[in-house]
Amino acid sequence: MADENNNQEAAVETTAAADNAGNDAGQAREGRGNRGRGRGGNDRGGDRDGRGRGRGRRDDRREEEAGEELIEKLVHINRVSKTVKGGKRFGFAALVVVGDGKGRVGFGHGKAREVPEAITKATASAKKKMIRVPLKEGRTLHHDGKGHFGAGKVNVRSAPAGTGIIAGGPMRAVFESLGVADVVTKSIGTSNPYNMIRATFDALVTQTSPKSVAQRRGKKVADLLGRGGASEVEAEAAAEAIVE
Repeated sequence: MADENNNQEAAVETTAAADNAGNDAGQAREGRGNRGRGRGGNDRGGDRDGRGRGRGRRDDRREEEAGEELIEKLVHINRVSKTVKGGKRFGFAALVVVGDGKGRVGFGHGKAREVPEAITKATASAKKKMIRVPLKEGRTLHHDGKGHFGAGKVNVRSAPAGTGIIAGGPMRAVFESLGVADVVTKSIGTSNPYNMIRATFDALVTQTSPKSVAQRRGKKVADLLGRGGASEVEAEAAAEAIVE
């Protein structure tokens, strides 16, 4: 009887130990599964967050580019035709001037079978080739200038406040997009809008400001402005009033 009791107790203890071992193994597997799911979930969540942040930055850049208000001026549209077998194939060429009204301006031209597409191409080309022109007090040019391209020649002159934009045709579109409020211009020679635009930009590229000239020569702006007979005090006041 004692042997039977001992055998029964040993069997019970063995069964309990097996059950405990099974439970421990199951908990360990669950723990590993949870850890694996946690790592995977965190990694995937991190990837999603990272991708979201990347898209956010790209969207911000697009919003900044789209938020830049540009002035677009359609200067000229020319209808061109190509004679092919069976008739003529018509297309359109557009000339567009683009500026931000704060000293930056550019021009471009594009060709397409339809007018809207030609204008879109010309606008995209103009945005890629914008230049910066220093402006005096934000309203006029710092000094007079001349430009030419082909048979087109133009003269541009700075003007006092209230003069307005005295320019015609393509040149007016350039200065309106540039943000100039007072200027006097004269076009000599060809009236081709493409050559007039290029000649105008040739004159604008040569524009410099007193600040840039002073930096290039290693002097102060007041030293340059004082050469016209103005006193030192007046020259310093004029130098402080310069706004590019």
